[in-house]
Amino acid sequence: MSVACTTLIRQPPLPPLSLLADKCKSLNQLKQVHAQMIISSCIHDNFAASRLLTFCALSSSGDLSYAAKLFNNIQNPNHYIWNTIIRAQASSLNPNVAIFLFMNMIRTGFEPNQHTFTFVLKACSNIRSSNCCKQVHTHVLKSGLDLDLHVVNGLVRSYSVSNDLNDARQVFDQISNKNLNIWTTMISGYAQNFRANEALMLFDQMILEGYAPNGATLASVLSACAQSGCRELGEKVHVFIKERGLEMGVILGTALVHMYAKNGALLRAKKLFDSMPERNIATWNAMICGLANHGHAEEALNLFRKLEKEQTMPNDITFVGVLSACCHAGLIDVGHEIFSSMKRVYGIEPKIEHYGCMVDLLGRGGKVLEAEQLAKQMVWKPDAVMLGALLAACKNHEAGRWEDVTRLRKLMKEGKLKKTPGWSLVDDDQ
Repeated sequence: MSVACTTLIRQPPLPPLSLLADKCKSLNQLKQVHAQMIISSCIHDNFAASRLLTFCALSSSGDLSYAAKLFNNIQNPNHYIWNTIIRAQASSLNPNVAIFLFMNMIRTGFEPNQHTFTFVLKACSNIRSSNCCKQVHTHVLKSGLDLDLHVVNGLVRSYSVSNDLNDARQVFDQISNKNLNIWTTMISGYAQNFRANEALMLFDQMILEGYAPNGATLASVLSACAQSGCRELGEKVHVFIKERGLEMGVILGTALVHMYAKNGALLRAKKLFDSMPERNIATWNAMICGLANHGHAEEALNLFRKLEKEQTMPNDITFVGVLSACCHAGLIDVGHEIFSSMKRVYGIEPKIEHYGCMVDLLGRGGKVLEAEQLAKQMVWKPDAVMLGALLAACKNHEAGRWEDVTRLRKLMKEGKLKKTPGWSLVDDDQ
């Protein structure tokens, strides 16, 4: 055979299977590579197996259940493999699996590293369990990673979202070389747990210690300003944003709209809202709820109709705001239509807050029997707010129905229910 002929039939070598796994665009393609790895015994190589796992666990085209099966067949997983599967499960619909994997990792004698703790603490945050966070915190201390700033940030966040602000603050105070992320997480923790004064005091301390706030820090401070009615400080933050030339993205823009709207500065809120090139549903909610809460029902409803025309998907918070607007204006028919559209048009199951708005709306309009019937349809027991609305309706519109008033008062007393402040109408996580 001639040299030329030999050259013609010689094929270029195939790329390694691990490289092919990285180039997969679909799960079907990955399964073909997986099959080839099994045939060639490449699957027993941790690097090759890790490429398959990364795609299945973290890619938008992946499959977490397939990733779990892959992981269970890896005989000696390394740090990267453990961390990848824990990371994926931490963000899944069942983050408890990440905790289980973490504990299993420790039982097998494998030492978690800083990345492991960062991912497992995200699972704790998603579970919102202070006890879970404390258990992980114990292992952090054992591993000597309690001064790692990424791990510290995860601990502060996990404790904060679990409403355990004392432990969050204790972790925060123990770190002398705090970075801006840790300051922001602690301030945000106070703000999101409606501890506005502590959030603002910590912000002042941060500035005094020479830290320059970023957009995320300022959004948390603005949230605290909205809750505490501290419009003056909110306006100073707005000036600071302009002077520093900070980009007015969705998160910061929404926080400003929320702050102004919550404090009754509706013209400024609306001007900001209209000037934003990009808005998310939290932005719409901030403006709609601000209008509704300050008695501008028609404007709130018009904004909701504009949202529908722009084909922005409302969420359950949007409907609390819109139904609240109907309640303030006594728009029973409009309220009925919006309430029924939640599930029929948007596939949103009404919650107790939405039923509460409707019961209040019907009760104020004198439709006490209809309001009571609606309350009975719920899968939940009526809360103090709803029973209070029915009680007021009975007293105001149903002369001679004092037995109903007595019955409702007795029900509230037996259930040890106290009237609570109104529901939060705007997303905390902006």
